[in-house]
Formats: sequence, structure tokens, C-alpha cells
Amino acid sequence: MRILFLVYHGFSPYSGISKKIHYQVKGLKENGHDVRLCYYDFAGNGHSCRFVDNLIIKDYGKGKWAGFRQRMDYGCILDYCIREKIGFIYARCFQNANPFLIRFFKKIRMMGIHVVTEIPTYPYDAEFIGFPFLARMNLKIDQLFRHQLAAQMDAIVTFSDAEIIFGQRTIRISNGVDFDSIPLHQPSAINHQSSAIHLIGVAEVHYWHGFDRLIAGIGEYYINGGNREVFFHIVGGVAPSEMYGSVHAPGFEELMKKYHIKDRIVFHGQLFGDALTEVFNQCQFAIGSLARHRSGITTIKTLKNREYAARGIPFIYSEQDSDFDQQLYVLKAPADESPIDIRKILDFVDENQMKPDDIRKTIGALAWNNQMQKVLDAFKL
Repeated sequence: MRILFLVYHGFSPYSGISKKIHYQVKGLKENGHDVRLCYYDFAGNGHSCRFVDNLIIKDYGKGKWAGFRQRMDYGCILDYCIREKIGFIYARCFQNANPFLIRFFKKIRMMGIHVVTEIPTYPYDAEFIGFPFLARMNLKIDQLFRHQLAAQMDAIVTFSDAEIIFGQRTIRISNGVDFDSIPLHQPSAINHQSSAIHLIGVAEVHYWHGFDRLIAGIGEYYINGGNREVFFHIVGGVAPSEMYGSVHAPGFEELMKKYHIKDRIVFHGQLFGDALTEVFNQCQFAIGSLARHRSGITTIKTLKNREYAARGIPFIYSEQDSDFDQQLYVLKAPADESPIDIRKILDFVDENQMKPDDIRKTIGALAWNNQMQKVLDAFKL
């Protein structure tokens, strides 16, 4: 079957979201489908363009008006779907519901094409608290029209346990893993000769990751007599709101000064490929999300948990995730504002007997081809 995977933005080699989308497309292709990736990005001449794979299907030109046009004009995608006999559209929510998108999908449905939209995080409204004015205004527009947009879908794909979202039925799947792209964890032999513990958190850091709780936990560990060396390696972009404080939590800088632990927190910036793997191999334990409760979420199947498990490194998180809640290599943190208990992490690492390959073997069913096929199975396609 011919499938159009539709996103409303471009891609970055550093972005976990970008990688995920390409892995989802790969998973669908591995199941024998003809999949085309439609996205919005800039061409080499600076023009705003709509692409399908590397083919420009609409050139919107330059300037602010070009940006507005791409949010209103979806006719090129409709024409492409008709011309190429697309049978199924898998769209990824960008909190961009509006009358133009509703009208586009209504026409798509009239053509007999099945459509689903993936909502990566649900609910998502609380994530915009403290965001810039324009982002909050775009959310207001989305709130006005998202029920109407959902009505044009055959279903909503979610990684939550919600059975209904915006009045539409859901297809519940897990975030997946592309095992070919994730190397197995190989802990550094140097670290085995030391009692020091190295922790790693990989994210484009937002307040719901709760890394401030981990930093505060390291500080409290030393105040209360801790004597082992503990280092926290943060890989990914850190916004000023997280570094210097937001409406949700004290900033990393404030906490490091308060506890005098600036030498214990290592900021690597954005890494990928061998550079990322090198940092992973320095570490013995990984940090998932520690504050999803701040954005009103209790249950979610995050991509990061699955990537940690695919590498074969034990990890901690605070939400509910049925794929991992009972796994022996997982440490659960309370979903509150308390500093993370570093002694529990140290004891957990010292007692963990599972090898990286044993951890990876527990998630074979989470391969992206299996998860994406669940969506099509819901339509017997």
C-alpha cells in the first residue's frame, strides 16, 4: 500500500523527534509498504517549500507571507495523493489545528483515503505554560479547532492510555526502537576501576524532564555525608529558562551554586553518533523524565525510556510506563518535587546484575515495524 507520512516541519540531525520520524517511516517500509515522507522545509535558495522525500511539490517563496501560505495551502498534498494513488495518510500532530487543515482532511476523506493523526504527548496544553506569547497564541487556535480536526480522522494514534482524544477513538501503541541505529552499551573499563558513578540524561531539556530534581539530589547527597563521586552528564540543548529558573522549578545554575557542585554537572550540548555513544559508555545509569506530573501527565510511553533500554543501560523515571514499570533494570522515582535519592541510585547500580544485551532482549516487541503495523492492523490493511 502507498502511505504518505505527513509532518509539518523540517528535520535536524540532532533532533530525537527527527530521528523518530525517519525510524517510523523505515518501520512501515520494513512491513512491505511504499512510504513517502511529506514535510515543510527550506530549499537551497532559501525558499519555503513543501517536499515529498527530496521532491519539491510546492514552492511558497520567501518572507513572512510564505510562512503563512504553507499554513493555509495544502492543495499540493491533495493533488499529490490523488496523482500517486495514496491509500493511507499518517500525520503527526504539530498543535496546528485550523480551518484550512480541517478542509484539507475533509477532502482527503472524500477521496476514500484513510487518515490518522499521531499525538506524541497527551495531554499537551500544560507544556505551553511559560512559553513565548506566539506559541501560546498558536495553542489557543489549536484548542478552538482540534475537535473538528479530530472528527476528520479515522483515529488518533497515542502513546498514552486514553481511549478517546478530542472526541475521536484512539489506537494505542508504544514508542518504538530502531535497533539498527542504537549501539549496545559498552561501559568503560576505566570506570570499573573507580567507585565514581556517572549518570547520563539525554534530552532537549524542558521542565518536565525534571533534571533539577536530580541536580538537587546530588547536592543533598553531599550535604548528608555522601563521599562517592557522582557526575551527571547532560546531553542536549538546555534553554535559559531551565538553566536560570522558570515558573516550574529553580534553575540548574542556582542549584549548582547552592550546593557547590558545579564540577559535578557536565553539559555536553547536542551530540549524536559516535560522540553520543562515547559519553554513554562513560556512564553506568541513565536519567529519564522525572517531572511529567508538572505537565499533567501520569501515563506515557516515552521514546527516551526505550532508547535507554535498547542501549542496555539501567535507568530511572517517574511516570507510569507499562512496558517498563516492572522491569528489574528500572528504578522508579516518586512523581513529586522531592530531590532524587542518590543513595538509592548508587545501591541500584551496585546491585544490578543485568548485562546490556539482557536488557535489550526484553524489548524486542518494541521494534518500530511492530508498533507501526498495529496502526494498520486497526484498519485490516
